[in-house]
Amino acid sequence: MRMVVLAVAATMIAGAGSAVAQERTGYQAIAAGDLATAEATIARERAIFTQRPELMLNLAAIYARTGRVAEARALYADVLQRDGVDLELGDGSDVSSHLIAKRGLARLDTA
Repeated sequence: MRMVVLAVAATMIAGAGSAVAQERTGYQAIAAGDLATAEATIARERAIFTQRPELMLNLAAIYARTGRVAEARALYADVLQRDGVDLELGDGSDVSSHLIAKRGLARLDTA
């Protein structure tokens, strides 16, 4: 099953189309602008699924949006150290977890 994410800026990584999967990745809360709820949701999921890149990327995006640049950078770097996986973006396109992490780091570097 491919997961969808909200990784950087308006790039959303949600959850393979299913509302439950989108909720578990924080996609719905991020899309609604409720970053606190999204962060809490992702934290609960990461306690179970520590290695899921869609969770790390969405959390990194939240950190970046809330001024926690060092934490965002660390999560993006962590994704890059793992095997790349294809993730489905909110617009239905597929993108490598590595490409999303690189784009996130680039945005941090230009901010």
